[in-house]
Amino acid sequence: MPKPRPDIPHVAILIETSRSYGRGLLRGVRKFLSLRGPWSVFVESRGLESSLPPWLENWHGDGILTRTDSQKMSDVISRVGVPTVELRATRLPVGFPFVGVDNQATGRIVAEHLLNRGFQRFGIYDLVVETYFKQRTEGFLAAVSKMGYSTSVLHASGHRERPVDWERNQDRLVKWLRELPKPVGLMACTDQLGFWLLDACRRAGISVPEEVAVVGADDDETLCEISIPPMSSVRFNAERIGYDAAHLLDSLMAGGEVPTSPLLIPPLGITARQSSDILAIEDRDLADALQFIRQRACHGIAVTDILRVVPISRSSLERGIRDLLGRSPQAEITRIKIERAKNLLVMTDCTLDVIAKQSGFNSAQVLCECFRRNVGMTPVTHRKKTRAGKKRVFPGSAD
Repeated sequence: MPKPRPDIPHVAILIETSRSYGRGLLRGVRKFLSLRGPWSVFVESRGLESSLPPWLENWHGDGILTRTDSQKMSDVISRVGVPTVELRATRLPVGFPFVGVDNQATGRIVAEHLLNRGFQRFGIYDLVVETYFKQRTEGFLAAVSKMGYSTSVLHASGHRERPVDWERNQDRLVKWLRELPKPVGLMACTDQLGFWLLDACRRAGISVPEEVAVVGADDDETLCEISIPPMSSVRFNAERIGYDAAHLLDSLMAGGEVPTSPLLIPPLGITARQSSDILAIEDRDLADALQFIRQRACHGIAVTDILRVVPISRSSLERGIRDLLGRSPQAEITRIKIERAKNLLVMTDCTLDVIAKQSGFNSAQVLCECFRRNVGMTPVTHRKKTRAGKKRVFPGSAD
């Protein structure tokens, strides 16, 4: 039997406010509370490495949402002995149910972004200190290997707290970049690593994105926009993660069962900026054809429209696009239209009629049929599954 709930559960939220991802998690928690609350919440301005509030060890609250940064933090929270949900993928054996980013999907999305721009040479700049970096790398490598390409990997080394360490590491990064065959598409496992990559490209005199395209992860607006050039990055669905974590904690505080596996939320997609805004294709006709598809797919074009503006035979176009992307020109048109529809479903409240029109489909019915065929679900189901603030039932929930 579920235990009686206090009138207002007392919850400690130990999530950093210094990063855009943490603030996105908090917005998701707020959305949950606006629908299902209230809680009495402790929250403070903090960084990822901030110390625990001193009162926590003797606290008699009801639940904790945490981004655990150290073994000491994990030990203290364990001793408190209340339902806890972890929101940081960590190497630490914290033992709490986890809700967070699907990092394998993160790496795969970056690889697909670069593959769709015609890159055939790839690299990864990562860290080996955390499990989620390894998972992002694995996802990227699997997607690239599936297309028959190889990847060069460089592990970031050490901390960069002193100027001498910073300069030494940037020199090492410059050396690696100069040795890579060009053009090359690179994944940085975080936006911070991507920022360092772009700095090293400037030092080495390497043009971005013409010679090196860079994609980061987390879409931290400050880092991405201050980078030169502005950096493309993976958008995480932080609000949905925060919402689902709050929902799970609410279930646990009501006596629900602890889930046996993590709840992983796929990224929303990539915010494309100048650092990867290029088609790395040596064949000029094919490059022009793909550029036309990218610009006009959502205007309802057909393959015959491509042939009117690019001096190439249909057979050459079909063969060339298949060799580059592993799919036909029509399939690439459809893919871009579907991605546009996905983005509108998640980021707007537009009706299906409006989304169909803005995505290049003749009607909402055609959109639904194509969406189900390519995505495996209806547009409405996709909107419900990917947007923060939806109702979600967890194992053992009182719902």
